[in-house]
Amino acid sequence: MKIEVWSDYACPFCYIGKRELENAIENTGFKGKVDVEFKAYQLDPGSPAESDETMYSALARKFGSSEEQAKSQTEGIKARAAEVGLNYDFDKMTPANTFKAHRLSKFAGTFNKEKEMTERLLKAYFEEGAKLGNTDVLVTLATEIGLDEKVVRDFLSDDQFATEVLTDIEQAREIGVQGVPFFVINQKYAISGAQPTEVFEQAVKQVAEEEGLRPGIQMMGSGDAGVCKDGQCEI
Repeated sequence: MKIEVWSDYACPFCYIGKRELENAIENTGFKGKVDVEFKAYQLDPGSPAESDETMYSALARKFGSSEEQAKSQTEGIKARAAEVGLNYDFDKMTPANTFKAHRLSKFAGTFNKEKEMTERLLKAYFEEGAKLGNTDVLVTLATEIGLDEKVVRDFLSDDQFATEVLTDIEQAREIGVQGVPFFVINQKYAISGAQPTEVFEQAVKQVAEEEGLRPGIQMMGSGDAGVCKDGQCEI
């Protein structure tokens, strides 16, 4: 079974959805039998590489609210993250352009470490407040999962894997992805948003049991529960 996951490192529900999926695979007994492939997506491709602006200030500016209102809006997301064992710290987060981080994940994949890199980047951003647009930060994170510092720094100095990242984003557009996380199972079933673990469990079981499914993507899990669209995330 193959599950393709479109996500962005600046999307809080993408990390939550990742955990929900992992829990479902574990609970259904399919751990080690499911190939999960992460694909790039950017909610805000025009964002600067890095910024010292607080997340609350950025959200307030984007949606025309006060910083207190923005902080209140993040509480629901923080609580949802805690349900799956994630300790989000919005006080430390700053806006970031994630294109370079997506490139780094693709590069890590050439060493069979894309999954480790994906997890490390998400944890660094949402729990540690790391600036994912900063080259030195990315080099440090990559070395933590076992990649060579000089090799990674040389890689980040040019535009390797930029085409692959853009291809993922274009593919998302072609299949109608309007928000992330977005999960496609065996190119036939799709789940939009960080749905509860039970929804993923049902999907994994069904795909595992069924044979001869018709071509085309069929939606599983209705609504936009826990999805980010154009920088706005809703419960």
